[in-house]
Amino acid sequence: MAEEAKNKEENVDTLIPGPDYLASGVHIGTQQKTGDMKRFIYQARPDGLYLLDVETMDARLRIAARFLANYEPSSILVVSAREYGHHPVTMFAKATDTNAIVGRFIPGTLTNQGCAYFVEPSIMVLTDPLTDVQALKEGVSTCIPIVALCDTNNSTSNVDFVIPTNNHGRKALATIYWLLAREMLRERRRKEGQEENFTFDYVVDDFEAEL
Repeated sequence: MAEEAKNKEENVDTLIPGPDYLASGVHIGTQQKTGDMKRFIYQARPDGLYLLDVETMDARLRIAARFLANYEPSSILVVSAREYGHHPVTMFAKATDTNAIVGRFIPGTLTNQGCAYFVEPSIMVLTDPLTDVQALKEGVSTCIPIVALCDTNNSTSNVDFVIPTNNHGRKALATIYWLLAREMLRERRRKEGQEENFTFDYVVDDFEAEL
């Protein structure tokens, strides 16, 4: 556990303390790695699980938050077919006034104006490019930027910006979406010159799906 907990730097100024990141399991990947994700992997455990670099993850969360803060909230769509992502995504949308689609992504949602569920987002956030493949395909065909949470086994060829993280764990997804929501709202306040008055009304537990 000590080896897992060790970052490249001892005193890195991260969004939350390193031990809190590690306790949520955001760094624990799968037993598979793709060439796309190799650069985000810190080391492999004896049991074969690959570990993601927390420092890089933290830096990319900050960048993604700044990027998303440039968009009107109503133009942002967050997607999760993965069950443990349903609640965190729903809470993210509630906290940031963005839009969410959880569960099955109906074909034509982004591409068929005659579809009852048709929407035209300017940017999309995916919980997992593998399970959200229909949304990914439609996002690519409509040429909108795609931000995605990517685990060690993901292909990132059609993703514009990768947030490397455990994208299947209950606590991990809660932590990542909570941080992304908090930092996105903080960036909005910063753009308005009101960062000093920023408060976030949610704790990470609010974003965690029930067992």
